[in-house]
Amino acid sequence: MPEHQQTGSLIRPRAIVSGIFLAIAICLLTPFNNIYQQATPLGGGHFPLAPFFIFLLLTILTAISARLFRSASPLLSGGELLIIWVEMVIGSGIAYTGLARTLLLNLTAPIYYASVGNQWQESLHRIIPSGITPGDSGAIEMLYTGLPGGRDMSWLQVVSAIPWQHWLTPLVLWGSFILLVYGFMLFVINLLSRQWIHNERINFPLLRVPEMLSRSLDEGKLSTFFSNRFLLAGLLFPVSLHLLNGFHFYYPSVPQLPTLILAGPYFPDHGFFSGFQKLKIYIYPAFIGFAFLASRQISFSFWFFFILGGLLFGVLGLLGYTIPASELGITFGPTLARPEETQMIGAYGVFFFFLIWLARAHLLEVTKESFFLIKPSKSRTEWFDVRISFWGCIFCFGALLCWATWLGLTLSTAFLFLCAAFMIMLVATRIICQGGLAYFTLPIAPMDVLMITGGSKLFSGVNGLICAMCQKALFVDLRESLMPSLLHARKLSHSNSRGLLIFSGLFCTILASLVASILAMMTLYYRYGIRELQMEWANQTTVTVFENVHRLLTAPVEAGSWITFFAIAGALVMLFLVVCYHRFYWWPIHPLGYLTAYSSAMRILWVSFFIGWACNALCMRYGGVSLFKKVQFFFIGLIIGDFLMGGGWAIVGFFTDSAYQVLPD
Repeated sequence: MPEHQQTGSLIRPRAIVSGIFLAIAICLLTPFNNIYQQATPLGGGHFPLAPFFIFLLLTILTAISARLFRSASPLLSGGELLIIWVEMVIGSGIAYTGLARTLLLNLTAPIYYASVGNQWQESLHRIIPSGITPGDSGAIEMLYTGLPGGRDMSWLQVVSAIPWQHWLTPLVLWGSFILLVYGFMLFVINLLSRQWIHNERINFPLLRVPEMLSRSLDEGKLSTFFSNRFLLAGLLFPVSLHLLNGFHFYYPSVPQLPTLILAGPYFPDHGFFSGFQKLKIYIYPAFIGFAFLASRQISFSFWFFFILGGLLFGVLGLLGYTIPASELGITFGPTLARPEETQMIGAYGVFFFFLIWLARAHLLEVTKESFFLIKPSKSRTEWFDVRISFWGCIFCFGALLCWATWLGLTLSTAFLFLCAAFMIMLVATRIICQGGLAYFTLPIAPMDVLMITGGSKLFSGVNGLICAMCQKALFVDLRESLMPSLLHARKLSHSNSRGLLIFSGLFCTILASLVASILAMMTLYYRYGIRELQMEWANQTTVTVFENVHRLLTAPVEAGSWITFFAIAGALVMLFLVVCYHRFYWWPIHPLGYLTAYSSAMRILWVSFFIGWACNALCMRYGGVSLFKKVQFFFIGLIIGDFLMGGGWAIVGFFTDSAYQVLPD
């Protein structure tokens, strides 16, 4: 075996440890950078800026050092750099929107924002279980207003002045919940990875560029990779674009090239195209690159169903059906605004069972192995024995049920809520990883699914409060969720023999990132105070959650009959799509596209997927595979160029009062 293949497949502890330390550094720096300085976010999405920027620099530095010192064994191999990258991705997600951005607000908002006007004292305070929020009102007050003289303290002084004695119980309580959820995700990914990676062979567009860089490094061809004329042409476009627009941001006299076009005013208020009144056209070179690298069938379906979703609103208007938003009742979906969007409730459910049906043979085999009815297969390549994953899933799920019922939830509500939450997470993971969606938002929330199918009575009393808090913490905003990153990690290590070492490294990364993120966020809040920081979005969305819980307790409103109709319609449409997709090889539409039709992410990305699909289709039609292999470097250049400029302007942002944003927040 050639030397580069040997070193490329070997994962040494130094790589795991390096990844953990870099993840911790990102977690400690992210709150100050993103919230206080309002600079370019270090994380964001499932292909975050800081991890890829650091990965790219490490790859180049490793290649340079190997050439200078002519070492047979490089300091880090390409495979090791991939593991470091995915560890940083995990850390960057936990550090901000994936968890820490709203967690502390989630635990304190029902106390701090309670007033005579909203009557939360009478409705919420009487059902808040002991221990889930800090018991001292002064500790909560200082979180929002800052420690007295906190701005003049050093960071270490602020840490020592935080009233930890009042936070210990809620942090331990919620920390156990978070770790059990993360543990369940780890076990599920290990259990399902063979089905998705080996049996179904799904594509992973977001991994294409890191894998190509890693392979070029191991083969000693990194200079050839970066000197490719198509890649250089691709680099030129985002570099020129963001240099010009970045200088315009700081010096308005410099002209700019607009990357956002407001197309809504060109559409009428009534008629067939009335659903596009808020249409926007965003130009993001990196997302065009991801769309080109994705499956042509999937990239077509994304923009196709987005257009159909807008046309449906106009068609309903032409037919005389003006459905009021009040038909929705009480909802918790982050972007759910129209009754027709509840099609996704039925669509997500049917697609989940389609995934289970595809994996039925694999799941049956795993179940038999776990109950010792058959001998385990010796050809498996998971991180560790799938029997451990099977029982690990059961243990974590059971422990979560115990956690919920101990806080006062009924067993039936806790069971149904967790099933709905993990069902949506699993489907979203498939959408993100197979579709190459670096930026994704859910159109519905787990509680929406249950309230529309089972009524609001499921969430009466403490049931609604705890489920809403759990949902807000981990199961609603999936822009930086953990589960897709774990599947990416599994794909990057699927052929590596040191699976247990990699799994241990990922678990340690999660644990260290969780501690570092909460510490960094609490230190920032107690030094400056939440009220003095730019936290409008986090505050508003958190308060809205508790306003909805208050409505559930005091004046529950059931969803209208139209919601049931659209949910059933969504299930039927998805059933038709999965049957055609599975039975007819020529079928041009992928079911994943329908699941994103009403995602706010697609309002930003639909043009990128249209352009990427069109270029891919033209390339394959008129040049075939040989042309595709050449042209793909142009789109890889778009991705690398966008993230290079994003990292560069992020560094500039550290030394200025404001920062030019390259990527969506």
